[in-house]
Amino acid sequence: MPLSAGSKAPATFGALLLRGLLAGLIAGLLAGTFAFFFGEPKVDAAISIEEAASAAQAAAEPQTSAAEEEPLVSRDGQKGGLFLATGLYGIALGGILATAYTLLRRRLRTPSDTRAALGLAGAALLGVVLVPYVKYPPNPPAVGDPDTINQRTISYLAILVIGLVAVWAAVVAQRTQPTEWRRAAAAVVGFLVVVVVGYALLPNINEVPATFPPDLLWSFRLASLGTQTVMWTVLGIGFAALVSTGSREPAREAVPA
Repeated sequence: MPLSAGSKAPATFGALLLRGLLAGLIAGLLAGTFAFFFGEPKVDAAISIEEAASAAQAAAEPQTSAAEEEPLVSRDGQKGGLFLATGLYGIALGGILATAYTLLRRRLRTPSDTRAALGLAGAALLGVVLVPYVKYPPNPPAVGDPDTINQRTISYLAILVIGLVAVWAAVVAQRTQPTEWRRAAAAVVGFLVVVVVGYALLPNINEVPATFPPDLLWSFRLASLGTQTVMWTVLGIGFAALVSTGSREPAREAVPA
């Protein structure tokens, strides 16, 4: 068959995956930079509070205090490893986004590759980050009972699944309506119904001591949310740009079969 001018071949999964991994690496490093400047000072402050409380308890009960163990990784090492961790995390998310794009691209009702990539990243930010964040906002290192870690892990995984189901319900609901405003309203209603039911079924977990400074707590939580927002925003924009650029090919003259 002739190849008409301006035609383009669809990108292979391997090409899309490489673009997702590259976008994820960039997003991870930028998110790590944000976390280093805005999150790590809050972690240091929380650790100082925890150490002061431990020292006060040891002074009050010297006969029951055990020798404090040195951490396996120093704080300087942890701060340096932050970029490695966020970089690897970003690469993993980039691979997941590229895979989801490959599987769902034909189901997304838009001719624009850029809008499709941004839509998937935005849906992930909403379902994977914001929905769990509202129910179970993160706490700094000084907060949390080790005995409840299993319950907290199971509850978090459950709300993560609920967030994804809520996004899916919003998409399904809006496709049942004929007009634009009805589609928007149906999407909001479908999303909120799943989220509200999920929030009601899952247990509330609040292990923050009354003595913990609330300003430090919420500063840490906002920094955590900001890190995730930077991660998914840069990932979505970067992947969309790479997909859009990679899909363009120079015009070719028609070649007879």
